[in-house]
Formats: sequence, structure tokens, C-alpha cells
Amino acid sequence: MNSPLIEAIDVVKEYKIGDNDIWALKGVSLAINEGEFVAITGKSGSGKSTLMHILGLLDTSTSGKVILKGSNITTYTEKQLAKVRNKEIGFVFQFFNLLPRATSYENVQLPLKYSTAPKSEWHARTMEILELVGLSDRIKNKSNELSGGQKQRVAIARALVNQPSIIFADEPTGNLDTKTGEEITQLFIKLNEQGKTVILVTHDEDLAKIAKRQIVLRDGYII
Repeated sequence: MNSPLIEAIDVVKEYKIGDNDIWALKGVSLAINEGEFVAITGKSGSGKSTLMHILGLLDTSTSGKVILKGSNITTYTEKQLAKVRNKEIGFVFQFFNLLPRATSYENVQLPLKYSTAPKSEWHARTMEILELVGLSDRIKNKSNELSGGQKQRVAIARALVNQPSIIFADEPTGNLDTKTGEEITQLFIKLNEQGKTVILVTHDEDLAKIAKRQIVLRDGYII
């Protein structure tokens, strides 16, 4: 049996705010296999965003382990984490986080500049991903010239361009109208059907239902 793609083992996260100890995660363990579509859900304050940040290597746990592709990344330096993050993980955020004065093409290509991909491949990869998300006719448009749905498609393309092992989507439809949100939802389903591992983080129960498995958090625990 193959090992999980990513695994959390007894992960604890404590924050200190003044004299107070805040326990965001209280011993969370989970395993996600390659090709899965998983939703991490829970109300505000449940710990789901903290868990995403730890699994996505944006933050470190107070204790416990995170295993990615069989390697214990808990012991990695920040420089090592940044290298793995750039190669293995793509992020899609609620508010897009695009460079406003850059074109769709430039926004999507940006992660390649920090990768080991040969420069000779950058153009072809960028165009291939923009075609995949249906924006090959918007490559010269700056992000402030795009609709919300188009911006999110650019953000998804940017997350995909380095061919990551995992796509994290944090409330990806939260800033979109219902129709556009449904279009983005269908795009994630399509990506998963193509073999991409997708981890969706949301408090929206209806959105979570598109995933094939749900992990529900409450007060720092998986319930």
C-alpha cells in the first residue's frame, strides 16, 4: 500500500497572545492520499485555517509532525520549506492575491521565476495552464481589467504552473457571485478528475459537498 501524500501526526499549535495561551490545534492527525479531493471544514475559530497553513508549509506546528511524500518536513529550515513549498504546493486564496499591474500571463508565470524549471519552458507552460483554465484570450489583460471569476482562474493557473503535488484552495468562491462560484467549483472538480490532489478549506457546507471526503474541525479537534 502506498504511503499518504501528506500526513499530520498529533499536530499541536499554540499561540501566545499577551499572557494568554491559545490552542488552535490540539493533537490533529490525518492522512491524505495522492489524487484525493478533501474538504477541511469548520466554523470560524475551529482551526481549519491554521491546519491549512501548517500542511501548506506556511507555518510550523508547536509539536507533532508533518510528513510530505515520506519526508518529515517538521525538521526543515525556513529555506528548505520555501523550496519544497514552491515545488510541491499551489495556493488559491479567496481574495486572489494577484499583482494588480501585471498581466494574466505575468501573474501566472511568476512562480516559475523562483523554480528550477528551465527558462526555455516558461512560455509553453504558462500558455498551457492559461488554456486549461479558459483564459488564453486574456493573457494581455492586467488583473484590474478582469472580472472576479477571471481573477480566480488566473490564481488557479498560477497555483498550477509549477505542477505541484497539492493544490490548497482557501474559501476560493467566497468573494464571487453564485454563478461565477459554480464555474470555479466545476474547475476544481475537473482538476481533480485529471488527477490533481485538491484540499479545499471552507466553512461553506454546500461548497464542501463537492469534495469526496470531508474533515470537520471544532475547537482544534477533528470531530
